[in-house]
Amino acid sequence: MAQTVGSAPAVSKEGVAPGATAGATPATAAAPAAGGGDAAAIAAGDALFKGNCAQCHAVNDVVVGPALAGISKRRPMSWIIPWVKNSSKMVASGDEYAVKIFNQYGKQQMPSFQLSDQEITSIVAWVTSQEGQAPAGTGLNAKSGDQAAVDGTAAAAGDEAGSGKYMNVLLIVLVVVLIVLVVTLVIIANIMKDVLRGRKDLDGRDVEIVDQRFDFSKIYKSTAVRAIVGVVFVLAVLYESVQGAMGVGLTQGYQPTQPIAFSHKLHAGENQINCAYCHTSVYKSKSANIPSANICMNCHSQIKTESPEIKKIYRAIERKQPIQWVRVHNLPDLAYFNHSQHTQVAGLECQTCHGPIQNMEVVYQYSPLTMGWCINCHRETPLNTKGNAYYDNLVKLHDTKNGAVPFTVTSNGGAECSKCHY
Repeated sequence: MAQTVGSAPAVSKEGVAPGATAGATPATAAAPAAGGGDAAAIAAGDALFKGNCAQCHAVNDVVVGPALAGISKRRPMSWIIPWVKNSSKMVASGDEYAVKIFNQYGKQQMPSFQLSDQEITSIVAWVTSQEGQAPAGTGLNAKSGDQAAVDGTAAAAGDEAGSGKYMNVLLIVLVVVLIVLVVTLVIIANIMKDVLRGRKDLDGRDVEIVDQRFDFSKIYKSTAVRAIVGVVFVLAVLYESVQGAMGVGLTQGYQPTQPIAFSHKLHAGENQINCAYCHTSVYKSKSANIPSANICMNCHSQIKTESPEIKKIYRAIERKQPIQWVRVHNLPDLAYFNHSQHTQVAGLECQTCHGPIQNMEVVYQYSPLTMGWCINCHRETPLNTKGNAYYDNLVKLHDTKNGAVPFTVTSNGGAECSKCHY
């Protein structure tokens, strides 16, 4: 998932990103940019790039905007920083290089970014470290390592589903064979009876045995059978009643029709748009916000403008009314949940709770989102304590007392009532 407003400065083989929405200083001589090679800055730049730039730019390939390779050699940071923050202002100021890039890429505007100078420098440092390498999920059609892992999980799930299918086929075959055997035995028994009836040497007792018929009425008139049937019926009704009561308020599988036919499969799956590009607050806020229409227009001011579904976005903007999206995942007010604590601190992927969202044409609630489901996750998930001295003593105490048992979320009080209900 990623931030709303766009990308870092995209640089083509000629220079910097296309587009315009803000600006600054006039172009200067192409002095090298001080991208920096600090490992922490590069790591931060990786996350910032994926959250802001990867929807329109790749390092070594042209996507919507130009490739960024060589940016640190073509333009100075004194030019790159104002370009990222407000590219249109630079174009409007008549900056020669800005105007050239803007015209070269179809006069497509690049959103303005509320990034600090240090964050932009980190992005440039990361881009510089990636120059010449194979794409690692930075373009629209390239898959990130996380996405590859998700696809790998999906493939494994597919294998499991395949083995389950073969098991079902095997069971069906066995049932069919059993039925055939029973029918065959009945046919053989009838044939034997006919043979015995044709014999002349049978006495009266033998004839009585051969001609006797099974009285099925004795079965359903039996007190024991009636008692068993009654108990089974009561248990079945009781089980269904309990299941129905436990299911009150559960909406797993809920898949409402949305006012605009938005496909996560197309955007997050095929085009590899980072989730946080639209849900901008998922890494830094309690809730993952629903994107506003202007985020859609970052792309759709130029792409599929004649689509009937896209025209609905235009109408919402013209009327100054928000799009009435139907909420899919809804926790009760009595439960506290913080997205950033799970995505940013714990490092969970969106698919952990929302399922294969990148394959959904219409989003549905994948997980039950019950208290038991959450607590089970807390019991099984090891707590990430690396690099956080706050947990050192807690981990030592836990290891001393519990040995090889992992230090999970529950070990840190993750199953206490007050963690979610207060």
